[in-house]
Parts: sequence; structure tokens; C-alpha cells
Amino acid sequence: MARRLSRSQSLRAVLGSLAIAGALLWQPAAQAEQAGVWQQVQKAGVLKCGAAVAAPYVMRDAASAKYSGYFVDLCRDFGERVLKVKVEFVDTNWDNLVAGLQGGKWDLAMALNQTPERALAVAFSTAATDYQISLLLNKDNPKLAQAGETLTDYDKPGVTFAVMSGTAADKAISAVIKQGTVMRLPGMDETRLAVMSRRADVLVDASDTNHLFAIANPTWAKEVMPKPALAKQGVAFGVRRDISWVDMQVLNIYLTQRRETGEIAALVDKASEQVNAQKAP
Repeated sequence: MARRLSRSQSLRAVLGSLAIAGALLWQPAAQAEQAGVWQQVQKAGVLKCGAAVAAPYVMRDAASAKYSGYFVDLCRDFGERVLKVKVEFVDTNWDNLVAGLQGGKWDLAMALNQTPERALAVAFSTAATDYQISLLLNKDNPKLAQAGETLTDYDKPGVTFAVMSGTAADKAISAVIKQGTVMRLPGMDETRLAVMSRRADVLVDASDTNHLFAIANPTWAKEVMPKPALAKQGVAFGVRRDISWVDMQVLNIYLTQRRETGEIAALVDKASEQVNAQKAP
């Protein structure tokens, strides 16, 4: 037998139903209000991309100040073709790339490695490409004649690893080398010169840049992809953490489609050829 509700119980039930309905109506409205990053960019008429130089991701011609590289191509294409706005590249460095994004100086930070520490400060798009640290050595180096693909083959007393100070490669190699010596240098050119002059035995850098260097120096250079993989991470666009799910989807769908069709791989090849052409005598 059904129990009849009192007037007060009926009123509470009606009010509860109205509250639930109001909450459901409010959620799409709140989401729509938050989904404004790309709308703001379109209103301003310009997409600003923070640019810290690291070939072949982001490159800058010293004479013309023009930017190139495959993340530059992606940023330009996303702004012009998807958002229908002009694209502006804002010069910065790796120390300030995340801070500038947080401060609203640019809308996208290009070529950020996806790390848990950075994810505390910014949000990441889906990865455009993958990052992994590799080893580059002189294949005639007698110290490494028997070395294979494991890090223990290289982590020996008397073996020196050259790495750019403060980079992801520096952090990764410093955590695993116990017997060898880590030589920290201020720039990529210095690390390469150290290996070329044999002041160092192993160059530790991103696999794509080491691959380019090996291709440019086939007579002596050998690249090794250590197993297990060292610091394998996605390389993505950084965006503000308050970006809405809707706006993030726009960028992620764009990147996924371009990666799956092989277009990003083609952009990587183009940027790599450019780097090698610039270094050719």
C-alpha cells in the first residue's frame, strides 16, 4: 500500500527536483562560459606562440628573425587554418616558457616535454611527437668498442658523458650514471665539440637532434638508443591549466589527425633537412 506524503514532504520533494534541474541547466552554461580560449584568440585576431629555440622543433634565423621548425609549422597551421587568425611567435627561452604561458604572454608554448612536474603548472595537448634520449659516440673510440645498447655498457670509470646543463637530458643521465663522469656544458655546440675533440666519450641529447648530428657526420658518429628507453616522453603544446575540455578537444583532434595521416612526420623530415643544410660546409 503506497504511503501518502505530507504537504511538507511534498514541498521538499518539489524543491529538490527543481534544485537538481537547476544544476543540470547550470552545468552547460558554466562549461560554455569556460570554453573561451580560442574564442578570445579569434576576437583578438592573433594566436601567440611562445618560441624557445631547439632544433628541429623551433628554429630562428638570426638574420631575418623568421621562425621555422615543425612545431612552428604546426602552430602556424593551427592558427591560420583552424582558428582563422594571424600567428605571432614570441621569442623566449626555456627558463621562461612555462611562466610566460601562465602569465598570458602567449597562448601556446611550443615543444614542451610532457612531465608530471610541468603538469602541475600547465596543461598538455596530446603529443605531436615522442622524445627519447639517445647516446652519440665516436665508433672508433676504444673505450666503447664492446659497448652494446644498455647503459651499463657505458657507465664505466673513465667514460665521460657530455650533456647540456639543466636540460631534460642532464636530469635523466645524472640519475642513472654511477661510475662514469657527467660533463655539463652550457650549450649544444659545446657538447658536440667535446665529443668531436674526444674530451668526452658520449654525447647525451634528444634522439632527434643526435640523429641529425649522426647523419651529418657518418664517417665517425654512431647513435645508440639505450634499452630500456631513457626519459621517453611525449612532446606537446603547453596550454593554460584553466583551458576548457571543449577547447582542448579542438587542439587534440587537430594534432591526432595530422599525426595519424603522417603529416607531422613529413614536417619533421622537412625540419631535419633544413638543419642539416644549415650545418653543411
